[in-house]
Amino acid sequence: MPFNPSKWHFEIDDYLNPWIPAAPWKHLPSPIARFMGHRPEHQPPLGNIAMVFWAFIGVLCSLIIIQAVSHAIPSFEERGAPIIIASLVSSATPPFPAKAKPYLPTRLYGKEETCTANTVSQGAAAVLEFYAIESPLSQPRNAVIGQFFASVIGVAVRKLFALSPQSQEMTWLGGSLSCACAVAVMALTGTVHPPAGATALLAVVDEGVARLGWFLLPVVLLGCVLMQAVALLFNNIQRRFPVYWWTPAEVGHRLRHRKAQQREERGGGVRSDSEYENGSENGAKLEITSTRHLEEGRAAVDEVKLVITRGHVSIPDNLYLSPEEKLFLEELSERI
Repeated sequence: MPFNPSKWHFEIDDYLNPWIPAAPWKHLPSPIARFMGHRPEHQPPLGNIAMVFWAFIGVLCSLIIIQAVSHAIPSFEERGAPIIIASLVSSATPPFPAKAKPYLPTRLYGKEETCTANTVSQGAAAVLEFYAIESPLSQPRNAVIGQFFASVIGVAVRKLFALSPQSQEMTWLGGSLSCACAVAVMALTGTVHPPAGATALLAVVDEGVARLGWFLLPVVLLGCVLMQAVALLFNNIQRRFPVYWWTPAEVGHRLRHRKAQQREERGGGVRSDSEYENGSENGAKLEITSTRHLEEGRAAVDEVKLVITRGHVSIPDNLYLSPEEKLFLEELSERI
């Protein structure tokens, strides 16, 4: 086999999805399942005026709630943890230099030395999670786990560079490395979330954020969880959010197989219908089929075929599809 790194491909979901349990929302009462993003039928399209209205309400309410909760937590005030004021700071605003801090009113920030922290990343996240809600970048897996990875990487890089006596002069390099590492980790783990890049950068280059150290993690995660909760409420009134919680592909088939084996070993007899249910959160079953088989003692490769029937999509194992493409095919199979 020729050495060709340009064709290397790593998909972490191939290893995780068989062991990830399927979302249980379809087993919950209908009103609760609706606000978890589950729909038994296809969600009809919505006009852009209504979309803008709900995005406006969602962004406004989410940032107000995050700001109010941040004010109410004593540990945030004690450490001067920045609160979420993304409505006041543009996502294009650079972090304030340490020697040129503008006056920031205490009644808004809790402490005068507090700067930006989550401001840029949460402001950009609000756009994704209340307007571009069908984008894979705004789904819960990306929005929460992506921010977590970025926060960990940002704090770790900042502390690593702090060991050098020239750390102040090397801040620009640390910020670049932090953002680059965060992008790489998010890409390999399927958790790409653009606002998280700002989190990783600010954790290194912004003195107000860097002072928090590892306390930045609960600050960021609290903002993410609160924004997701508000998004679930407002985005499911006339729209659907999230489109999926983990991935549009099938999940949990190894768990179902193991459960079926245990049932047979206990003498449970015939498997229940629930053990045959697919793990896709969108209703359709996405199956990977093998294109290789033995023919007269030699390996033969079948013709590549993509089969779509009602509620079922069959994909050859040598064809790579992005999560967006898999989601499109699943939705298409439900409309046949």
